[in-house]
Amino acid sequence: MRLATIRTATGTRAVRIDGDRAVETGHADVGELLAVADWRATAEAADGPAHDKAGLDYAPVVPRPSKVVCVGLNYANHITEMGRELPQHPTLFAKYPEALIGAYDDVVLPAASEAIDWEAELAVVVGTTVRHADEATAEAAIAGYAVLNDVTARDWQYRTMQWLQGKTFEATTPFGPELVTPDEAGAGLDLSCSVDGDTVQTANTSDLVFGPAAAIAYVSTILTLNPGDVLALGTPGGVGHARKPPRYLTPGAVLTTAIAGLGECRNTCVPEKRA
Repeated sequence: MRLATIRTATGTRAVRIDGDRAVETGHADVGELLAVADWRATAEAADGPAHDKAGLDYAPVVPRPSKVVCVGLNYANHITEMGRELPQHPTLFAKYPEALIGAYDDVVLPAASEAIDWEAELAVVVGTTVRHADEATAEAAIAGYAVLNDVTARDWQYRTMQWLQGKTFEATTPFGPELVTPDEAGAGLDLSCSVDGDTVQTANTSDLVFGPAAAIAYVSTILTLNPGDVLALGTPGGVGHARKPPRYLTPGAVLTTAIAGLGECRNTCVPEKRA
């Protein structure tokens, strides 16, 4: 099953994607839908107004999750090629909902930064409340997967040892277009990122050190994860900051982030406009 949050003339709506149609579920967004105890059955049975998929205006698949937890340094090949040992524990940082944008919205390049970089990632969305979960329980708690790009202000990220300030600039993080449930998504997904048609990242999610269930189990030891919460599972090699010379996103650049079976985000970079 595929779910999305779309913008309509009367506000956002959660929809089930059926081929070339999007059927409203009766909820304001996918986050609200996931808060329903039997959300799968509710979504499957939905028979609300339908929209042509070709004309959809996608919002972030979960517009306002209570938490966005990100995992850094999580692709084995990328870690080993940098001469580092595989981590024993995930490196975690947070992102806030204001950073999230829809699959085809513009990425706003913050005026305060001169080093905006791309980071293609697999996002996992939680479907049930979990706390102190083992990996089997964590696996069962996965609502689905989506595409995310953790666009990062490198000059702000490395101002201090704490990364958050470079990771959550407003309107920088494409997230969507759809949530794809695990039974349809499968495993070992090919991920890619391109800038103006030039492929800059490729990987397979089977190379993740901490996969979706392991990440959920670990984070749930720290705090409760709720339906609609998002975990971004890290990026592979190929980021612009590591290139010689470094390469960053510029106004007008088109950033495309794709994961096989999940779809793609395609976003034009625009400069921040200050009042």
